[in-house]
Amino acid sequence: MKSVPDLVAGGIFVLIGGAFVVGSLDYELGTPLRMGPGAFPLLVGAIVAVLGLAIAVKGLVAGEVAEFGPIPWRAVAAIVAALLFFGFTVRGLGFVPASAVTTLLTTLASTRVRLLAALAVTGGLTVAATLIFVVGLQLRIPLFGPWLGL
Repeated sequence: MKSVPDLVAGGIFVLIGGAFVVGSLDYELGTPLRMGPGAFPLLVGAIVAVLGLAIAVKGLVAGEVAEFGPIPWRAVAAIVAALLFFGFTVRGLGFVPASAVTTLLTTLASTRVRLLAALAVTGGLTVAATLIFVVGLQLRIPLFGPWLGL
């Protein structure tokens, strides 16, 4: 008995991990004490590929039949729209408004989330993302962009 979802997921992990391994070979790997820029993607890619191989083998050996339910098209559309919105508007609106709208759209992808909970999640994640990316990692994106006139 084979588990097709495990085989597909494992194959995707192997492909992504392999792509990172191949891409990392263009950079200097360095030594174990002074790692170069290619060491981390090589290591992560290899780990992802090995985990994908383990998932695929599990799907072949101890597979279980899994039924796919209906595709949640509302969630798929909301998440894709949120990512596209962020990509196209982050420079014009700024990090805070683009992150807030993106987070709100993704939380509303679920039919079970209430508006108040979505607003609370939006506020919390926007503050956290701003602290992590703009303050902590010093990402060079304005908090509020030129489209807002601020």
